[in-house]
Amino acid sequence: MLCSVMELGKLCESTNFAVHQLIMKFSFGKYHGSGNDFIMVDNRVRNFPKDQKLIENCCHRRYGIGADGLILIEDHPDFDFEMLYYNADGRLGSMCGNGGRCAVIFAKKLGLISHSITFLAFDGIHSATLIGEEQVKISMAPVVKVDKSGNDYILDTGSPHFVRFTDSVKELDVVQEGRKIRYGDTYREKGINVNFVSIAENSSEMRTYERGVEDETLSCGTGTVAAAIASSLKLNREEIDQEYPVTAAGGNLKVYFKKVSQNHFTSIFLEGPVNHVFDGEIEL
Repeated sequence: MLCSVMELGKLCESTNFAVHQLIMKFSFGKYHGSGNDFIMVDNRVRNFPKDQKLIENCCHRRYGIGADGLILIEDHPDFDFEMLYYNADGRLGSMCGNGGRCAVIFAKKLGLISHSITFLAFDGIHSATLIGEEQVKISMAPVVKVDKSGNDYILDTGSPHFVRFTDSVKELDVVQEGRKIRYGDTYREKGINVNFVSIAENSSEMRTYERGVEDETLSCGTGTVAAAIASSLKLNREEIDQEYPVTAAGGNLKVYFKKVSQNHFTSIFLEGPVNHVFDGEIEL
């Protein structure tokens, strides 16, 4: 017999049945890539509830597990796995570079991958290479457009990024200054990740205000790529093949890319460490 929710409710009332909320247990792993931390869930059986409030509660740092985002690993017929990334606010997010690197190590633990890896994410297909046990290098989407507004750079590296250069990122109020840009008239509706960057002799130092988290994160993979490309443009580097180290609050990352033109960058790779923090089980 099929019945609506309303009809089921009336049936329960008329027969004195009690309606109980279904509680399910889920195993998870906690990983971080240079301080950018994620809850990793094996969802190949596709039974994890993709509910915004529930995911937001999981990511809450006081009432939940605590993370910058939650990642589901699912089967895909054409790739080693598919990665679904949810921001800390529970909403489905765009590409997450550090999350992608963590997903590779998690997928290895699940026995899904060997040395050669391809996976599907929000912005398309990514390849990855394991370097040792905890170092991951993943391919990133090409950048086909870089806008400049004064001394600021705006580009999409799988997620939209705003890069502003400053003399010292250490002395900056990243949350206050990041919110001014993220919630300004231009980006209020869709949001944008805001990166503040200081250039050293052969590298850049960055701090990021991340949309969806709505706070500073210790690192941001797509932001690191944006910072490296913007730094190269600001320094007027003309080499075709470039390698650029970037230091975030949570650790060091490296970006590789080919410069086709001032607005076109291909063969982009993000490399850095991944750390397994702990495993657990949660009732939802």
